[in-house]
Amino acid sequence: MTKALVDPSTIPGWGIDADPQNDPTYPMRHVEDQTRGLTWERPVQQQPDVEILQSIEYNRTPAVVGTSTPPSGLSGIIRRIAFRRSESDWWHWLMLMGADRINVVEGVVADLAHGRIPNIPAEMGIRAEWQHNRKGLAVKAGVALALSIGVFALVRSRRGSAEARRISNDADEAG
Repeated sequence: MTKALVDPSTIPGWGIDADPQNDPTYPMRHVEDQTRGLTWERPVQQQPDVEILQSIEYNRTPAVVGTSTPPSGLSGIIRRIAFRRSESDWWHWLMLMGADRINVVEGVVADLAHGRIPNIPAEMGIRAEWQHNRKGLAVKAGVALALSIGVFALVRSRRGSAEARRISNDADEAG
């Protein structure tokens, strides 16, 4: 890589908008002869029948609004708090991502409460993973298996040590 200066006139397309007759934004610079604001009639505002969360950057909702999943439960509370913050604030997006994860858990709990057992592997796309990313699926399965064995061993060792303490206490009381 060289640090030599480059002549911009040798770069194809450089300065393409230098000609004001060819500049697409040029008419916007002279607004005296144009009407300002909306130049069209706004459609009738739809009256939503569910709660619509709106960014604080906008002072009105679009003409047509809706959502398939209105905010509810803990995830809805988190979403309402997130929409009190600006979209330029990373906490806004972090809270929305967290609310999405919590909403998944709420959905599983709701399924179980209605007597349905969710097919979590199918919902997570295990068929597509098997078809297009077998190596990645094998790594994920290995990690899940290792974590499961680790948790099982940890629980078993704690249960065993608690039982050993109980037996020791019983022997001390008897002796």
